[in-house]
Amino acid sequence: MAKGEGAESGSAAGLLPTGILQAGERPVQVKKESKKKNQLSICNKLCYAVGGAPYQVTGCALGFFLQIYLLDVAQVDPFSASIILFVGRAWDAITDPLVGFCISKSPWTRLGRLMPWIIFSTPLAIIAYFLIWFVPDFQQGQTLWYLLFYCLFETLVTCFHVPYSALTMFISTEQSERDSATAYRMTVEVLGTVLGTAIQGQIVGQAHTPCVQDANASTVGLEGVNRTQSTTSLRETQNAYLLAAGVIASIYVICAVILTLGVREQREPYETQQAKPMSFFRGLRLVMSHGPYIKLIAGFLFTSLAFMLVEGNFALFCTYTLGFRNEFQNLLLAIMFSATVTIPIWQWFLTRFGKKMAVYIGISSAVPFLILVALMESNLIVTYVVAVAAGISVAAAFLLPWSMLPDVIDDFRLRQPRSHGTEPIFFSFYVFFTKFASGVSLGISTLSLDFTGYQTRGCSQPARVKLTLKMLVTMAPIVLILIGLLLFKLYPIDEERRRQNKKALQALREEASSSGCSDTDSTELARIL
Repeated sequence: MAKGEGAESGSAAGLLPTGILQAGERPVQVKKESKKKNQLSICNKLCYAVGGAPYQVTGCALGFFLQIYLLDVAQVDPFSASIILFVGRAWDAITDPLVGFCISKSPWTRLGRLMPWIIFSTPLAIIAYFLIWFVPDFQQGQTLWYLLFYCLFETLVTCFHVPYSALTMFISTEQSERDSATAYRMTVEVLGTVLGTAIQGQIVGQAHTPCVQDANASTVGLEGVNRTQSTTSLRETQNAYLLAAGVIASIYVICAVILTLGVREQREPYETQQAKPMSFFRGLRLVMSHGPYIKLIAGFLFTSLAFMLVEGNFALFCTYTLGFRNEFQNLLLAIMFSATVTIPIWQWFLTRFGKKMAVYIGISSAVPFLILVALMESNLIVTYVVAVAAGISVAAAFLLPWSMLPDVIDDFRLRQPRSHGTEPIFFSFYVFFTKFASGVSLGISTLSLDFTGYQTRGCSQPARVKLTLKMLVTMAPIVLILIGLLLFKLYPIDEERRRQNKKALQALREEASSSGCSDTDSTELARIL
């Protein structure tokens, strides 16, 4: 082990010009001091990880419950609901690169470059989130109401999440520390989904949404079926959604405060030696021409889309296809709890066997369980077993994209040593592609339900609707997962290349931290790398 570390140190030092090594043992001392400085305490990692919970708690509630809320509680017609879901997700996708652009132009302040965005977006975001779950008294402009506040919330939560995602590159310059912090973050984020599912599901589950026994009843007929009792029960359900929104909004604020107080941004040493940052569009052109980044987001685009299809249609699938109207929130808890428990296992696995191997094993493990769901009859015990097993694959899908993106950024830094400030572009455009695809998938799936005859507030649905839900939750995700795994074969950053990048970056940081370095030496080192 010591021999390997010595070889790595010698290799990194060998990249430096001889003039930089005049101090003899200075690189070794700088390396030890730099490594100690960039080590993160458990408290730092936990505070950083807690910052990921607001996005996941709110995203989980919206992802799993917004569709069924619009259709059965707010009583928006399926076509209008598809417009709200598609436009909201598409706008959410567009805001990611826009926010990334604004962040890249932001100056460093006493709080850092990213933290001010997180601090000032939080209070507005929780107001917009609460109003998404409020049913206005007027019927005429309901679609516009939900579209407005859904888009507003997605904009504000993007102002939180894009800088938070980019913060991964600024909490430490040590690759191992970033990977460890990412594992903490993914564990807390999955816990956030468990929390979001538990709060939203259990609170809403206590109120029984009224349904109409005759699925073929017309709109006129719906108005005459137990009108008084139905209206009272519907109002209780609406209040339950508001209560859940208030609890989740409180969690959002608490997590944002912990993140702000417990994490400090660290600027790369060699960035201070650079001239002014490059323009956003030049940085975007360089990022989009970086092969490993394009191949990574292409692979995760399809696998993420598969899990988003399951997420968006799971509540309707459990309610109408499987017939578990009062169990779907508990099934969601089983999936997310299983994912939470297995996040540390996947972190150990990718450290031991490599990240590409973790992708192949982790994400492909969902396929047999999706096939089982497609083929089996409605059976509650078997469904719970499948849910627990599926959580293992969900954990891998949570952890791996955010663990592999920093490797791509490190690779980019070595090939473009004079470009800095591009981190938000990497993260924001990855989220842009996945969110836009998610918007398209949700819009198409809701329209599909409309075309097959979905009955608003129906206690049961036509056979065509049930079949459509089964295809959206099983066969379509399987195809997307297989396409994504084929694309991952093209991803070039394996464990050997990661080790080489780590050596070269360490040499660059040692040179920048050494007090005896001149600007000429820095230029020469950048040219060599």
